[in-house]
Amino acid sequence: MNRGIITALSAIGIAQGLKIFTHRRVSGSWDMKQASTSGGMPSSHSAGVSALTSYLAVSRGSRHTETALATIFGIIVMYDAQGIRRHTGEIAQIVNDLEDHFEELSGNYPSFQFVKKDKELEEVLGHQPIEVFGGALLGSLIGLISANLEKK
Repeated sequence: MNRGIITALSAIGIAQGLKIFTHRRVSGSWDMKQASTSGGMPSSHSAGVSALTSYLAVSRGSRHTETALATIFGIIVMYDAQGIRRHTGEIAQIVNDLEDHFEELSGNYPSFQFVKKDKELEEVLGHQPIEVFGGALLGSLIGLISANLEKK
């Protein structure tokens, strides 16, 4: 298999596994489901694209077209993770809160037909900037290690 793919997927897997430990540190409880969630520290999106970019930069050179593509792709992914996806999660939180209070608010208006959903919208979709930075740092380190192991 392609070394760049292995490097990026390894970074994503390691970042997802680390979410269990960072969740434990923040909440005080172990939650194995954190390994399969979006959001949280570190960003596996950032880890994956940073690992690929740093691997390519070391193994192919910083002037190579593949490195340029990975860099631009990585910037877009990290911007999306901490921007658009985070804001989508904030909107989901507002919608969930509104639904929690809608029945109470519509009490004076019996013509409103309200059916409570069984499942709330996912609220942790994106990342805080520090989570993106943490993933980028982790991924860059994994990419550097992978490229240097390949040279040996």
